[in-house]
Amino acid sequence: MAITQPVATIPVPAQSTYQTRVADYWNAEQNPVNLELGKIDDLYHHHYGVGEAEWSVFDETDPAKRQERVTAELHRLEQAQAELLASHLGKLSATDRVFDAGCGRGGGSVVAHLRYGCHADGVTLSAKQADFANEQARARGIDGKVRYHHRNMLDTGFESGAYAASWNNESTMYVELDLLFAEHARLLRRGGRYVVITGCYNDTYGRASREVSLINAHYICDIHPRSAYFSAMAKNRLVPVHVEDLTQATIPYWEMRKEAEHLVTGIEETFLGAYKNGSFQYLMIVADRI
Repeated sequence: MAITQPVATIPVPAQSTYQTRVADYWNAEQNPVNLELGKIDDLYHHHYGVGEAEWSVFDETDPAKRQERVTAELHRLEQAQAELLASHLGKLSATDRVFDAGCGRGGGSVVAHLRYGCHADGVTLSAKQADFANEQARARGIDGKVRYHHRNMLDTGFESGAYAASWNNESTMYVELDLLFAEHARLLRRGGRYVVITGCYNDTYGRASREVSLINAHYICDIHPRSAYFSAMAKNRLVPVHVEDLTQATIPYWEMRKEAEHLVTGIEETFLGAYKNGSFQYLMIVADRI
């Protein structure tokens, strides 16, 4: 009788108690603002949007249709943010590999693959998110090139120097930046491109504002000061080549979400207050690995 060998599994690298709490949060999360927007075209994002909003969607008199149009417009804005990030990943080919750190339900990796034809590896602490994203990739028929992994983005176990580009899209506030950028620098080949879009508190304002503290409590995160990004990059062979303040560009998304009764979470006014009083910024940093 043939002996069946057990299937080898890769254990998730050791996590802190805090990271375990974050994983528990995202394993349980069923927020409509993430799920309902993603259902439109099966591109599920866990970030916000940029660009001018089309306010005429609220002119729709039929309540059900108005809800659909508002949802679609918010998804258009978050898709524009994903495309903006992907457009800064450098010159990629179909043979290149890219790394999506804190991939959530996987939308960013799909956007990068559709744009460049590249291979993509997404990593999340949430086993539920990884399973969901892999099922989406199979449904699209791209699972041969786009894969998601239940791993720690601070210690992925992936091959050093194997990636042409990598990014974090609103996931850096869950980790220590020195540890994170050390892993990106290890994974990227020389000349590889790193992009981050993130909320950060404004050092010129002083310490973190009340609004920033409320955002931290809402998402169980720890928002970093703007200066910490540049300091940690300098320590880890990541040299900024482009910095863009997206604060004004993201305000229309939040203004619209505040009026979307079927999607509102209660944190919208806090974000808008922090952006408008100058204590919080929405930033994109593009860097090369030297």
